[in-house]
Amino acid sequence: MTVSSGTARAPRHATPYEGVLDLVGWTPLVRLNRVTRGIRTPVFGKAEFMNPGGSVKDRIGLAMIEAAEEAGLLKPGGTIVEGTSGNTGLALAMAAATRGYRCIFTMPDKMSREKVKLLRAFGAEVVITPTAVPPDHPEHYVNRARTIAESTPGGFLADQFYNRANPEAHYRTTGPEVWEQTGGRVTHFFAGAGTGGTISGAGRYLKEMNPDIRVIGVDPVGSVLSGFYHTGAVDRSEPYKVEGLGNDKVPGTLDIEYLDDYLTVSDGEAFAMARRLVAEEGLFVGGSTGLIVHAALAEARRLDDPDACAVAVLCDWGERYLTKQYDDEWMRNNGFLAQPRATVAEMVAAKLEPLPGLLTVTPSTPVRMAISTLSSHHVSQLPVVVNGECIGSVAERRMMSAVLADPEVLEQDVESVMEAPYPVLDENADAEAATRLLSGGAQAVLIRANGALDGILTRHDLVRALAAAP
Repeated sequence: MTVSSGTARAPRHATPYEGVLDLVGWTPLVRLNRVTRGIRTPVFGKAEFMNPGGSVKDRIGLAMIEAAEEAGLLKPGGTIVEGTSGNTGLALAMAAATRGYRCIFTMPDKMSREKVKLLRAFGAEVVITPTAVPPDHPEHYVNRARTIAESTPGGFLADQFYNRANPEAHYRTTGPEVWEQTGGRVTHFFAGAGTGGTISGAGRYLKEMNPDIRVIGVDPVGSVLSGFYHTGAVDRSEPYKVEGLGNDKVPGTLDIEYLDDYLTVSDGEAFAMARRLVAEEGLFVGGSTGLIVHAALAEARRLDDPDACAVAVLCDWGERYLTKQYDDEWMRNNGFLAQPRATVAEMVAAKLEPLPGLLTVTPSTPVRMAISTLSSHHVSQLPVVVNGECIGSVAERRMMSAVLADPEVLEQDVESVMEAPYPVLDENADAEAATRLLSGGAQAVLIRANGALDGILTRHDLVRALAAAP
């Protein structure tokens, strides 16, 4: 399957639309090129972040509202209530805005601040609930939504985890689009499952068109869905950071009979791939997309088949995660990004009491002058330097002991009380190298910059830096 690189394209949006909801669907299919280097199996992404609300959930918002209106469950002036990770709430809020409904959404507290702000921008009321509660707990976000709906006059619980309008919307739209956009050549379809609507609806359609198409679910480590698929048992869920996919119970809208496999991906792998998609493909996506694409690439590499055609769902827009996976500090604090490498030069620059320059003495410097230098600058040791090289060191402790034993030592040269030279590190050396030397017996470490001795780190500097660290 090839993609045209020419400039001539069919016109898009050539005529006006009646409203924003007419923009939902027919999202582009885009080939992944750089993250697939070395992989012969072509992999395409279904760019669901190009829906007007920025996510795949736009497809089910209006569908659930229309089904409720038809069934008489939602009446003019009513209130839509839902437990959401954010994207379904936004899809419902966008559709509700065009029909005049009020919205109340419950969200687990692990969700990004951006999602909360987006929902409130649409006029929705957002109720934050704890993440770390079991699925049967009254404060679980789904149960809290149900309670709110029951106690709100005119309240309607969208109930995306059990609402059959959810997978049906993907059966009518997502599946047919993938089939048509690939010319019926799709061989593998990768999607996650929060509710299971996308993979169940699209998977059902694709299986009807070609039973040999492999529909593969992708789950974050900690979710129960992959384990349920493989064993039929629902284990206890464990916390995970990826938003929007996975579950702590099996939703009623997940139809596993249309799935051929279920893979798991860790949070770290998901976030790393999402960041790669931005940096290498220009696709600004969320962590759930990284999770799905990571699995799709692994399977494509295993297949090694240029005649296959893998399609992965690109779930939502990455701007919702600027304070999460795209924030280096958040990534480091959560163990997904290594601490920045500090150099010994940076450690010297960060000293709490910096000196005007490297203080040194020569072998012929009188002990009296050396002690005066130590006292004037409030330091306890000095390197002995000849022709730019450290040949020894003097320490306040040893000089004082020698002077107390024999005051005439004050007039002697430093060479008479000199100790071993300090080790020397290049300014770009890892700070950990200095730490190893200082903790291994060295009293100080000298820093060489541009060929010259330029700074010093002592044990005292290291201890103070550790004590000041947050």
